[in-house]
Amino acid sequence: MQLWVGLGNPGPRYALNRHNVGFMALDVIAEMHGFGPVQTRFQGWVQEGRIAGHKVLLLKPATFMNESGRSVGEALRFYKLATQALTVFHDELDLAPFKVKVKQGGGHAGHNGLKSIDQHTASLGAPAYRRVRIGIGHPGHKDRVTGHVLGNFGRDEQDDLAAMLGAIAAEAEWLAKGDEARFMSDVALRLQG
Repeated sequence: MQLWVGLGNPGPRYALNRHNVGFMALDVIAEMHGFGPVQTRFQGWVQEGRIAGHKVLLLKPATFMNESGRSVGEALRFYKLATQALTVFHDELDLAPFKVKVKQGGGHAGHNGLKSIDQHTASLGAPAYRRVRIGIGHPGHKDRVTGHVLGNFGRDEQDDLAAMLGAIAAEAEWLAKGDEARFMSDVALRLQG
């Protein structure tokens, strides 16, 4: 089984924030792949389903971004999974808006959700989990970062956002199969059209 986690903050106030693009990605994956109903577990919301024959549990932590690791650690321990079974979908300042890259392991680069996951999963193996980095662009100065990530996607960005989320969900089978290069390539091809 694979655990796919989308990072975000709970509640309608945050729903369209750039910081919530991980939640958005999981919602579209669940819809496109016919996942089961939302259940409340592991201090978050989970949905079960299959992608390309692989069992996948989608988890959106309800703990707020800075405590995401509590939810993720609880789910991994319950299913006796190592961090190698974990994929985290999150916003990425260092990528151009709507670019999608996959990375295995690495540091948290100041992302509080990743930092929390690293802290709460340290006993389950190195932080070698897979990250699907979803570009939101950098506002240009570090003093503007908080307002940028907690700001909503603009009206003029809605079409690009929908296209990117649709591409991630449509090509999710490659993630399930462990072919990150094909996933990135096919998502990029869809977004060129």
